[in-house]
Amino acid sequence: MHAATTTPDTILVNGKFTTLDRANPAPEAVAITGNRFAAVGTRAEVMALAGPDTKVIDLGGRRVIPGLADNHIHVIRGGLNFNMELRWDGLTSLSDAMAMLRAQVARTPAPQWVRVVGGFSEHQFAEKRLPTLDEINAAAPDTPVFILHLYDRALLNAAALRAVGYTKDTPDPPGGTIQRDASGNPTGLLIASPNAGILYSTLAKGPKLPFDYQLNSTRHFMRDLNRLGVTSVIDAGGGFQNYPDDYAVIQKLHDDGQLTIRIAYNLFTQKAGEEKEDFLRWTSTAKYHQGDDYFRLNGAGEMLVFSAADFEDFRMPRPDMPANMEGDLEGVIRILAQNRWPWRLHATYDETITRALDVFEKVNRDIPLDGIHWFFDHAETISERSIDRVAALGGGIAFQHRMAYQGEYFVERYGARAAEATPPFKRVLEAEVKTSAGTDATRVASYDPWVSLSWLVTGKTLGGTGLYPQRNLLDRETALRMWTENTTWFSNEEGRKGRIEAGMLADLAVLDRDYFAVPGDEIRQITSVLTIVDGKLVYGAQGFEGLAPPLPPAMPDWSPVSTFGGYNKAAPDAAALAKVAAASCGCATACGVHGHEHAKSWGAGLPVGDLKSFWGALGCACWAV
Repeated sequence: MHAATTTPDTILVNGKFTTLDRANPAPEAVAITGNRFAAVGTRAEVMALAGPDTKVIDLGGRRVIPGLADNHIHVIRGGLNFNMELRWDGLTSLSDAMAMLRAQVARTPAPQWVRVVGGFSEHQFAEKRLPTLDEINAAAPDTPVFILHLYDRALLNAAALRAVGYTKDTPDPPGGTIQRDASGNPTGLLIASPNAGILYSTLAKGPKLPFDYQLNSTRHFMRDLNRLGVTSVIDAGGGFQNYPDDYAVIQKLHDDGQLTIRIAYNLFTQKAGEEKEDFLRWTSTAKYHQGDDYFRLNGAGEMLVFSAADFEDFRMPRPDMPANMEGDLEGVIRILAQNRWPWRLHATYDETITRALDVFEKVNRDIPLDGIHWFFDHAETISERSIDRVAALGGGIAFQHRMAYQGEYFVERYGARAAEATPPFKRVLEAEVKTSAGTDATRVASYDPWVSLSWLVTGKTLGGTGLYPQRNLLDRETALRMWTENTTWFSNEEGRKGRIEAGMLADLAVLDRDYFAVPGDEIRQITSVLTIVDGKLVYGAQGFEGLAPPLPPAMPDWSPVSTFGGYNKAAPDAAALAKVAAASCGCATACGVHGHEHAKSWGAGLPVGDLKSFWGALGCACWAV
């Protein structure tokens, strides 16, 4: 045990500690002083350090792990909108999803939208399908509804089409298709082809939250990440996310001491054709790694040049990058290498990676890349040859669990054999290339780390399809390292966090069930019951509720977060649905014949066009009022 030099603020006892410190893998107690782990050892040794003001927390035999670190998420952008989004993440039934949608439509005031902005796959539903446009229009005849499915399509009801102004005369925008009926009128289906531009631009037409509401929204998003055991993230920028304007919310929360997630952020180029200007400006006005342990500049990407972006819609053929890709990319890479800025590059296919590596190797001959922590994101189909080239240049590969959401589409297009090592995370580990895991949330996948950990361990998609043979799967400890200490290389914070070890930043999660003992298919259900970031208790549940400060209510008051929360680990709360249904129908009292069975009826799929006025479907005779 490394002894503390001052009296600990907090001591944790009676837990199953997984430290990931190979020299001290399973201690009995942990002490925290300030924002650091102060002592990790036997219960007797650690308790001997306690003072009169030390808080001792009995963990009841629960599993404890280092705080999880997502290597790729869009948390800054996601936080601005979190409180406006209805989450289908984790649901197993389209019927439940539509019941939630109807309930939210009933409480959403004009001119606001109901938005389901990614994080789910149709394959996770028992019905194995998306809702039809007729079903969405029946559920919401007047309230705009926007449903984003991965990066392949969006479903808009008639009210949403009116809100965004899409008509018979609206041309298809670059990078997308507006599906039309026989008369040429938009049906409500938007298709990403060959990229997601139409999905981004249409969503951007929706109402936005005021600044104070965005602060509240971001805090609720961070709290839900804390609920899942996440303590650090690397933010990968994002489309329609402008620097520095859209970073003001995070900066304000940081300045006010209200961040509960450590954020290392990358800068994402803003406009096609002006990428060099972006990075010349940023490298001259900002310094790599400026900031602190809570909020720090992490370099460039994931979009470096628009000509190198190969979007990952496996329903579509692989896109070929244009001939100007290499020239565009070289100009930016030279700027970054000269300024010693790390970069990350979105690259789904090996064909794109091969061409990018040609550029990196060319620049390396003039400006050695040694010591620059650059890496590819995603890399689903990276070849063994490319892996070796990455290793030779000292780069890394950051994997995300997009195949857990799109694996069925990949198999349909390329075959099950091709999917067996897509992506080849096992091969990359064997090659000793720096690698780690993340989500690419919030649109193309969910932010739940346990979906990723389950995928790494079981090889299964959300729909239950087994993608990988046993030889390509990871054991549970290796998978956990992919989510903890391995991620620190990608933010250049090695030796500072990622393990429960004296002297390291005090970030950990206490789990509701034992990650190392539950069946593989149950890993996805894990949550944290106590999360600590920087030595502070930021989330508590199941007996630890009073230890973390409460959040203010979600703003606005009609926010889906108020009723349904964030990621769904179980079916929606029937009582919550009933409460919303009753409040929206205009009844002062329960009907003596039917009671308030609105929520049950909403989920029944009855053929009604207006649920609020069709009293029979709602199971209520109070229509007479």
